Amino acid sequence: MLHAHHVAVASMKGGVGKTTVATLLGLVLAENRGDRVIALDANPDAGTLADRLTGESTVTVRELVADLDRIDSWTAVSHYTSLVGRLQVLASEQDPAADQGLRRAEYEKVCALLERYFNIVITDSGTGLLHPAMEGTLALADSLVIVGAPTVDGAGRASKTLDWLWTPGHGPLAMDAVAVLCSARRSADVDTARIREHFASRCRAVIEIPHDPHLAVGGRVELGRLQPATREAAYQLAALTADRFTP
Repeated sequence: MLHAHHVAVASMKGGVGKTTVATLLGLVLAENRGDRVIALDANPDAGTLADRLTGESTVTVRELVADLDRIDSWTAVSHYTSLVGRLQVLASEQDPAADQGLRRAEYEKVCALLERYFNIVITDSGTGLLHPAMEGTLALADSLVIVGAPTVDGAGRASKTLDWLWTPGHGPLAMDAVAVLCSARRSADVDTARIREHFASRCRAVIEIPHDPHLAVGGRVELGRLQPATREAAYQLAALTADRFTP
């Protein structure tokens, strides 16, 4: 049986680049490691992970949940995923009116299935920290990536995310987290160095992903179209995450 390493990508605030970070992490890990990697969109609000990676979301995690008892092979699993390079992608339900997202028990059953076929499971979590699936995400997570923005509100929400994690007993996970500051917005009035120092004192490492025209469009992400500094940041994030993988 494969040993699966679960990576949770989380943020209390939407619009700070959480899905972008999960996208970059999945692409780099899948491209540069021999592991089987899957990116799972657990966002209850019509997540866009599949759009950023493959542009396909006709089959979603909701269909997989309905058919869990009948999935017994790699070929069967692949019916519910889309593929970009070597990265498998499991999309979220795209009609929020028809679905309230995964419940914790459903998320755990999905992950138990994925663990049979994948070494690395990256979960793009919803922004609601109290959403039922979020506790399951954190309970299974071996690594945590907290995403914020180098702005007053973006950094404040990321810091509050770390504060909240201590309440339900996830302090060690928070201390070992990698904080990612995603610079979709820029402001000359913000002391970015001070924000970095703040997160460096609370987390294992801090990565800043610079503003990048390719990412700003919001379409499918291609590593080859990133600016060199952006690509370097994505590789640093992947290397820091891989440091925690079991040999």
